[in-house]
This record gives sequence, structure tokens and C-alpha cells, in this order.
Amino acid sequence: MSVFVQPLVIAALVWWFSTGAILWLVRLPRRTFGWSLGLYAVVAAAATLGVMVAARDASVTGAYVAFGCALVVWGWHEMGFLMGKLTGPRRTACPFGAQGWKRFTLSAETVIHHEIALALTAVLFVALTWGQPNQTGTLTFVLLLGMRLSTKLNIFLGVPNPPITFLPSGLKYLQSYFRRARFNALFPLSLGLSIVVTLLLGDAALSTTGGAQVGYALMFMLAALGLLEHGFLMLPSPDRALWGWALGHRPKPAVQVALATPGEPINERP
Repeated sequence: MSVFVQPLVIAALVWWFSTGAILWLVRLPRRTFGWSLGLYAVVAAAATLGVMVAARDASVTGAYVAFGCALVVWGWHEMGFLMGKLTGPRRTACPFGAQGWKRFTLSAETVIHHEIALALTAVLFVALTWGQPNQTGTLTFVLLLGMRLSTKLNIFLGVPNPPITFLPSGLKYLQSYFRRARFNALFPLSLGLSIVVTLLLGDAALSTTGGAQVGYALMFMLAALGLLEHGFLMLPSPDRALWGWALGHRPKPAVQVALATPGEPINERP
């Protein structure tokens, strides 16, 4: 059982620390962004190679290496997004009154470059690890991609607690594309699929041994944390409690966030 518990603890600690580290880096002065992304790009390139090499190693070490390398590459994408370097062609707030398909297309324009980059990276990982015994790196990245897509769609459709806390000052316009609502029809489906994936990964971890067990256990914890993050969309999120050291002092609002009626987009007004 200890062999199963260890990767759970490691995955949780890596999730907590890596999220905090990225949040801290993106809140440094903008003049540091180029250096941070450039140095991290070198590390991410090495991690991509690491995913390919580790795919040939079905041992416990191979599972940890593949998992860690996939998270490094994912972290580079997230940092590029939060620093405003890899977002989309639209960098302005959603116009008041935009609804339906119009609002969806405008929202997509704010993040499309990032989504394309993530999808291409997933395809690259599949190609690099095709037919190899250790798929932990590729499956970890695909799992993160799926959880992110589910979260973003639910935020777009409307949740009680959209993750405004995580947005740095340069991306505050994105909150105008979020919708605050008590409920949306996609959320139960997202929650159900997340539970099924988490249970399947847990069952796979319990029914295998060696490197396969460690890989599934790592992904099980990641899926469970993703399920928890979905819960934070409906309940108050303990962002400050978990990552207060990275988020810094709570800034005084420069704008007034107005919400006319539940279910409308969150828009900023001077």
C-alpha cells in the first residue's frame, strides 16, 4: 500500500508547489517575463525529450520521470499564457451585450493560440511515445488538457465562483468573458466524466504493479485534484490559503466589477 500512497503524496505536493511557483513568476515585473520564459523554454525542450526517453522505460523511475517532464511542459504553456505571451489575437474586454455565438467566438479569440499550442503538444507527445510501454507522460498531458478544457467551458457557460484570483493584471480583461451563474447544464456532465476518469485511474493503479501502478497513481491524484478544482467553481475556493505566498497581497481593485443580473458576463466598468 505504501508503494501506492507515495506517488499520491508526490503528485499533490508537485501540483501545489508548481502552481504556486508559476503564480509567483507571473506576478513579477514584466521586464522579467522574457528571461523567465526563455530559460523555462530550454527546460521544457529538455522535458519533451525526457517524455520520449522515459516512454521506453516501464520502471517506477520511468513513470516518475515521464510524469514530471509532462508537468514541466504543461507549466511552460501555462506560464506563457498567464504572462500574456501565448493567448490569442483578441486582448480587449468583451463588448457589453455580446451573447450566444458572438460571445463564444469573441471568447475563443482571446485564447485560441494557447489552445492550438496545447493541442499540437499533445499530438507531438503521442507521436514521440507511440507504441512505447510507458505512456504516463502522454496520458498526463492529455489528462491536463481535458481538465482544462472542461474548466474553461464551464467558466464560459457560468459558475458561481469563476477563478478571477488567478488572473494577473495583464489578463484582467479575460474576466469579462466569464459568466457568474448558479448552474450550467454542462457542469453535471463534466463532474460525472471527471468522477469516472478518476475512478478508472484509481482502479488501474490498484490492479497493476511496478511502474504502471506508479504512473496510474500519479494520474489518479491529478484527476482527483482536477475534480476538486471543478468543485471550487461551485464553492468558495481557498486560493489564498493554498497559494497566498505566491499571490502576494490582495491588490486594491482598480475597477468596479459590475454584474447586472446572475448569468450575465462579468464586465469591468471604470
